[in-house]
Amino acid sequence: MQITETVNEGLKRSLKVVVEASELERDFASRLGELGGQVRLKGFRPGKVPVSHLRRIYGKSVMAEVVQKKVDDSTKQALAERQLKPAYSPQIELSKDQAVIDKLMEGKSDLAFTMTFEIVPPIEVKDFGAIEVEKLTVDVNDEHIDRALQQIAAQQRSFEFKADDAPAERGDRVVISFRGKIDGEPFEGGSAEDVPLELGSAQFLPGFEDQLLGAKKGEKRVVNVAFPADYSVSTLAGKPAQFDVDVKSVETAKPTPIDDALAQKLGLETLDAVKTNVKSRIAAEFAQMSGMKLKRDVLDKLDEQYNFDLPQRLVDAEFDQIWSALEREMKQSGKSFADEGTTEEETRKEYQAIANRRVRLGLLLGTVGERAGITITDEEMQRALIERARQFPGQERKVIDYYRKNANALIELRGPIFEQKVVDYIVGQAKVTERKVTREELAKAVEDDQVDGGHYHGPGHDPSAHDHDHHHDHDHDHHHDHDHAHHDHATVGEGEKA
Repeated sequence: MQITETVNEGLKRSLKVVVEASELERDFASRLGELGGQVRLKGFRPGKVPVSHLRRIYGKSVMAEVVQKKVDDSTKQALAERQLKPAYSPQIELSKDQAVIDKLMEGKSDLAFTMTFEIVPPIEVKDFGAIEVEKLTVDVNDEHIDRALQQIAAQQRSFEFKADDAPAERGDRVVISFRGKIDGEPFEGGSAEDVPLELGSAQFLPGFEDQLLGAKKGEKRVVNVAFPADYSVSTLAGKPAQFDVDVKSVETAKPTPIDDALAQKLGLETLDAVKTNVKSRIAAEFAQMSGMKLKRDVLDKLDEQYNFDLPQRLVDAEFDQIWSALEREMKQSGKSFADEGTTEEETRKEYQAIANRRVRLGLLLGTVGERAGITITDEEMQRALIERARQFPGQERKVIDYYRKNANALIELRGPIFEQKVVDYIVGQAKVTERKVTREELAKAVEDDQVDGGHYHGPGHDPSAHDHDHHHDHDHDHHHDHDHAHHDHATVGEGEKA
């Protein structure tokens, strides 16, 4: 095999690889020999089919198989010999000249192809001990537990009918039938029968529930509301609607005592057991929020400290993904760049910076993880798969089967796990100081991070719903695999969402 470097510019590399025809012929003959012992042809005893006959029948398909395998093997060999680490699978280009292809398939010419790619940039990993971050923590107190118990009790409460002439009040439940119209015409999804609605729950359009306050059983009301400008159905967004509402019944909530009987409804024996369970759940929630904030801060510190050349193809792929998400969202909401007080040019520039950041952090975390020997265990992958399946009640088996059959989907599950383990590794070496805060202060800190760039909220914000994750409708159609050939690639999806 001959390897010639034809391009070496920045991160770009191009190699011309030539495999001699004699080498192809050896592999071809070996494969035909294997095939001769496997095929069953009429008129020949098993294993006694002449090679010449096999060549006439299977020659082209076997040579195509040999060429494909030789391309794969020689690509890996060329990278290994030159100690090159591609940032993604190299693009392979063979001759498109039919005459050349025919000679190759007939075993009369060498195999020649070009492999083009960008390498993972050299990254000088700095001392993580110089990173200083603050970890916000919250202690679970009785007020947190009491508030949670009140919410649980509210979810378990029952309702009883009010007197026929009793008006509906906030917190009451009404059962209604309604027929909606826009410009006097019914619209799809605008009508329903016997729908229970708790007044004050904000389940319906803004203003709808307020206009049913004071209604009595058997009463008919006309409710006038408008769909929000950013409503998900673009044909309805911003439009005024009129609903003819029939009030079938009015019910009032019966308070649920917070006692052992409530615990038994929840499958536990005592109220103390419920409190212990609730405290553990709240502590886990606070720890998750604290971890999100800490992770975001660590990524911000890394972003400040590192600047290196990036593989343009990875940046372009990242930008295309987040820009496509933006275009889908804007189409659904019916909004324009002008509505958001910006221009397409300004937004493209901002999102380009986001794409650069995400690729840079992904490559950095991938390099750190590789050097630290960080790996993902089968048990961790299994837990992630089960957790993912739980997000789709009733479809768990279908989701699990999908991921197990789809390598790219599994890579998407793997990315956030690897990323978190690398961040934990960095945090273990950084200077971390803890500060006690209130639940509200922690929630505000996390929310501020989201507004600053964590979640996608339209033009001018970081659409890091990579989401993986997070998720996240079951988006099988936009799993994006950067296909790093030699190390785990951190996705920077979860961190960016923090």
